[in-house]
Amino acid sequence: MDLYLFLILSILSLFVSSCISSTLEDQERDKITYLPGQPTNVEFNQYSGYVTVNQQAGRALFYWLIESPASRGPESRPLVLWLNGGPGCSSVAYGAAEEIGPFRIKPDGKTLFFNPYAWNKLANLLFLESPAGVGFSYSNTTSDLYTAGDQRTAEDSYAFLVNWFERFPQYKHRDFYIVGESYAGHYVPQLSQIVYQKNKGIQNPVINFKGFLVGNAVTDDYSDYIGTFEYWWTHGLISDSTYRTLRIACNFSSSMHPSVDCIKALYLAQLEQGNIDPYSIFTRPCNNTASLRHNLRGHYPWMSRAYDPCTERYSKLYFNRPEVQKALHANATGISYPWKTCSDIVGNYWADAPLSMLPIYKELIAAGLKIWVYSGDTDAVVPVTATRYSIDALKLPTITNWSPWYDNGKVGGWSQVYKGLTFVTVTGAGHEVPLHRPRQAFILFKSFLENKPMPS
Repeated sequence: MDLYLFLILSILSLFVSSCISSTLEDQERDKITYLPGQPTNVEFNQYSGYVTVNQQAGRALFYWLIESPASRGPESRPLVLWLNGGPGCSSVAYGAAEEIGPFRIKPDGKTLFFNPYAWNKLANLLFLESPAGVGFSYSNTTSDLYTAGDQRTAEDSYAFLVNWFERFPQYKHRDFYIVGESYAGHYVPQLSQIVYQKNKGIQNPVINFKGFLVGNAVTDDYSDYIGTFEYWWTHGLISDSTYRTLRIACNFSSSMHPSVDCIKALYLAQLEQGNIDPYSIFTRPCNNTASLRHNLRGHYPWMSRAYDPCTERYSKLYFNRPEVQKALHANATGISYPWKTCSDIVGNYWADAPLSMLPIYKELIAAGLKIWVYSGDTDAVVPVTATRYSIDALKLPTITNWSPWYDNGKVGGWSQVYKGLTFVTVTGAGHEVPLHRPRQAFILFKSFLENKPMPS
């Protein structure tokens, strides 16, 4: 072999070996060996840590990867990115700890137990706390917390993905989906659009993006307002006169930046609704001392075992424990404020928020991506009527008419298949469908991944 060629190949070989070694070291550094209070027989790998998304500002996003159990072949399963909304709420607090993750937190805030309907049985789950300032994610530029908005969130999330795939190259080219709920009804389509557009023209893209799934999703402000007010009125939550006022005062308002008249009307509606949990209108809220005492003892006499209204409180206790943060490689910079389920600063100072996601839906439907939308029908915050008006505005041809789907012979909800979009409702579920109806949400996720109709 020519000496020059031999030297070049040797240098390349050393470079590749060095990169592989560095990648393995990064993964090993992020590997979770044990979570405080976890049950025995954990059969899946977990990784967590930080990915820098903007060097200049010092923005770094916190992630938690929970792989499928070894017995289910994680190497052959897709990768799913989960995003919670708010804006300003943590995917660790909600998605991971009380919805689709493998662990639930007991009322003591110290002990974990298995979720029998964890979605990592079907896919490898990647939870992201976004934008910077949410959960353990941070920025060294304080002003970032007061100027967050849709565009930067999408750009930073894409930067996160690009860098994360470099750290975990075994996931490159794996089937990839983006999933989320609530205000992630903005995050998910916006990030999907960036991934799709960046992939254009690449024959074998690193991010093998297949589609998205959103639940109780903020979609189109005009449709969302009309559908929400209608839901409140038809469910007897507000008076006739307040319903009429809302329809006039909030007709063309932005949901993130409503007019003064709209705010007044919304406040009146809130007074009329009284002390209910608007995220789940038929279950008791966790907001008084008596119920808190009951819950801390682990007794919930007024509702089914499937739902505990105080799970958020357990998250605050658990994720603020120093030993938990150490195990998660979190709070590495010693953030001066406690970990919270939602950031008031990020949410209250939210900047740009487009009025509608429907143009993005049209673009991605035309691109042939798999798009499913689901809705828990006891949510009064982003209710099923709002989602139906938003979907109706897309004017898609129907392939399969509105029909019930079943779980063990009982109606689990209803479904309609459109050309390019599938819509599914989950009966008796609130805003966080996998929290209120974990089994039905699991069936829904399985149908989505397999691209099969809901069971009839």
